Amino acid sequence: MTKRSRRTLDQDDTLCCCEYIDRHGGRSHMAACCCDCEDLDDACDRWMKKAPQNPDSLSRVVATISDRLRVPWISGAQQVDLSLILPLILLPVFLHIAALHYLLGILVLTTLPIMVLWYYYFTHRKKGRTLFFLSLALFSLFYMFYLFISEVVPRGDVNHFQLGAVMAGVALTVISLIITKRGPGYVRPRPSDTHSTVTYHKPPPDVDAAYLNGEQHQVVIANHAGPPEQISESGTAQESVQRMNWCTVCKVVRPPRAGHCRICGVCILRLDHHCVWINSCVGQANHLSFLLTLVFFLLTSLYGISLVLRSVCPHQSVMTALLYCPDVYKQYSSALCFTCAWYSSIVTGGLLHLLILQLINVSFNVTEREARLALREKTGRSRLWGLIIDTGVYSRGFHSNWTEFLTMSKASESSNHKPSDLV
Repeated sequence: MTKRSRRTLDQDDTLCCCEYIDRHGGRSHMAACCCDCEDLDDACDRWMKKAPQNPDSLSRVVATISDRLRVPWISGAQQVDLSLILPLILLPVFLHIAALHYLLGILVLTTLPIMVLWYYYFTHRKKGRTLFFLSLALFSLFYMFYLFISEVVPRGDVNHFQLGAVMAGVALTVISLIITKRGPGYVRPRPSDTHSTVTYHKPPPDVDAAYLNGEQHQVVIANHAGPPEQISESGTAQESVQRMNWCTVCKVVRPPRAGHCRICGVCILRLDHHCVWINSCVGQANHLSFLLTLVFFLLTSLYGISLVLRSVCPHQSVMTALLYCPDVYKQYSSALCFTCAWYSSIVTGGLLHLLILQLINVSFNVTEREARLALREKTGRSRLWGLIIDTGVYSRGFHSNWTEFLTMSKASESSNHKPSDLV
C-alpha cells in the first residue's frame, strides 16, 4: 500500500509512452506489469492453503490483468480490452487443431459453440458490456475471407467473377455493420421539459459511448415534470401515460414502444433487443440496417461455403460434401478449408434462425422485447411452436407493417439532436 501511495504523488506529470494511470489511480509502468500483484498473490495463497476463495477473487484478478494489458502510445500506454484479443488468438488455434483429424474436428466444433453460449449467458446474467462477440464476429468474417484468398483461390477453382462476388459481399456486410453501429435511436429530452443543465466532462462508465456521438462531455437536463410519484392522482390521461412510460433511470418520458436497455444504460426508441454480436441495441434507427447486415452476411457465407466445398470435394454435391468428403484429411490445406466450411455453416445456421425470427416479427409488427413481455404476461398468441408471437396491438396487415418498418428510420433521424440526459 505504501508503494501505491508513493506512485500517486506525481501522477499529474506528463506520461511517457509506456506509463499509465492504473485502475487504483496510481502511476504505473508497463515494465512493472508483473510487480505488486496483490489480487493474484492472494488468490494463489488461498489456493495453496486450500482455503475458500473470496467471491470476487476471479473478477479482481481479471480486472488486474485487463488493466495492465497496455500498448505504448504517444500520450501514455493505452489499455487493450482483453475480450477483444481472445477471439484473435483462440479461433485460429481451435480451427487449426480441428484440421488435424476428423475426431478433433468433431470435438472442437462441438465445444466451441458451447463455450460461446456459456460466455453469452455468463455476461447476459451480469448485464455487462463486452467486445468479445463483436470481435469474434468480425474476426471470423475476415479470417474466413483470408483463408479463402490464401487457400482456395490458388487452387484455380474460383474465377474472377466468383472472387469479386465474395469480396463485394464482405464489403457490403462491413458497410451495413458500420451503419448499424451509428446508433439505434435514443430517447431525447423535449425542450419543453428542460429546466437547467449541468455539464460533465467525463462520460459515465455505464452509458453507451455511441449515445454521446464521440463527445467528451454530456449535458444533463433537469425535467420539471417530476417522477411518477410526484404526479397527482387526479391528473389527466396524459399524466397517466407519462407515469406509465416514466424511466426512473434516464428520467425521461418514453414514447410508445420505447424501452430502457440495462446493458447500454439508455432508453431506445422502438427497442427490439440488445444484440451482443454488434455490442449495441437494435432500435428504430438501425433495425433496417441490422437486417441488411444479416442478409449480406448470410448470402456471402452461403456462397463462400459452396465455393470452398466445390474446391475441396469436386466430385460431391455441396450438401453431400458437407456431410461426406472422403480423403479430405489427407492434405492439411484441404482439411483446414473443410473445417472452416463447417465452422461457417454453424455460424450461418445460428444467424439464419435469428433472421427468420426477425422477419416474422416485422411481418406481425412486433419487437422481440414486446414478444417476451407478451409471453411473460400471457397477452399474446403463440403459433408454430413459439416462432410467431402475435400481440395484436400494432399489427395493421403484412403490407402496412413492412411499409412502417421500411420508413421508421427516417422519423428518428429528424429528431437526432445533441444527446443529453434528464435528471
